[in-house]
Amino acid sequence: MRKLRLGIIGCGEITRFMSVFAKLNNNIQVVGFYARNIEKAHRYASYFRDASAYDDYVKMASNLQMDAVYIALPHHLHYPVMQEYVSRGIHVLCEKPAARHFTEANETLNLARERKVKIGVNYQYRYDKACYRMAKAAQNGDLGKLHYGICNIPWSRSNEYFRKSQWHAQWEKSGGGTLITHGSHGLDLLLWSFGKKPVHAAGFSSQQKFLHTEVEDLCMGILELENGSLLQVTSSMVAMPEQPAMVKIYGSKGTAICTFRELFSSVNFIKTSVPNYTPEVRGVHAMGRSLEAFRQWVVKDKPYYCSLEDVLDVLASIEAIYESSRSQAKIEVKKGNFENYGRKIL
Repeated sequence: MRKLRLGIIGCGEITRFMSVFAKLNNNIQVVGFYARNIEKAHRYASYFRDASAYDDYVKMASNLQMDAVYIALPHHLHYPVMQEYVSRGIHVLCEKPAARHFTEANETLNLARERKVKIGVNYQYRYDKACYRMAKAAQNGDLGKLHYGICNIPWSRSNEYFRKSQWHAQWEKSGGGTLITHGSHGLDLLLWSFGKKPVHAAGFSSQQKFLHTEVEDLCMGILELENGSLLQVTSSMVAMPEQPAMVKIYGSKGTAICTFRELFSSVNFIKTSVPNYTPEVRGVHAMGRSLEAFRQWVVKDKPYYCSLEDVLDVLASIEAIYESSRSQAKIEVKKGNFENYGRKIL
């Protein structure tokens, strides 16, 4: 069986982890790295046999034979790089968010459909065993009718976070602060679990600690779904001390409480019995399972849990919460061109 030829665009912190999982996967051949700093690209490439290094992602696309690319760049670069590779017929796995704005992501989705290209967004917690079990229980009715859900991301950041990656502090490059960067993980899990479209949003955001930035370090939002269920999200860079993120789902038969961390997660069910649902894809970590599932999607056409179409409403919801915070009004959530919305996990 031919290996998936994968290019990696961006050599930041997250690529360090994804590179390890790519190297551990015998069915993936990493063929090249792009970084603005060519020395960094060479350093990453040196760990892979016959991998090349580039400081020009267009030249990399022209010179290398690739089936797919993994994109881990500042948010404002997701759109132009995806446009470049999708237009060439190369499949894409992009770090979240898919783009800074809903319109950028929706436009890229339309281009992908034209070119018959697959775009995945790495919301890897969908492949976390505890998070998956929670979502499956919610979708299968084990919790009964779903009334409301809450996610809380009580994380903490220091000035070093903005010093190392100055784009995080700039609205034009980041598209937002803690909500789009951190809270979108929990929001994605809630929307996936409930499987209903968001229709209205209300939100508040503030700068509690990092007053020198253009983005919020604390955000709270509420989403109203098409069936009347409500979702609440709180995302923070200022919690002290930092605590694990948590998602809670309240249903008519019982409650699910999922605590998710970088290395391992856990889920508890109250007043209901839930089978031990597990992702079909094997692997030692959610990120590795997400990468392998993307490979199987490209090579075998097996469904990937977080295609761009599947997660577009996350970005639309975030944008609506931000707009509500600015206008102090309830905002209607934008609608994309969905074909398979609300599709259950297998």
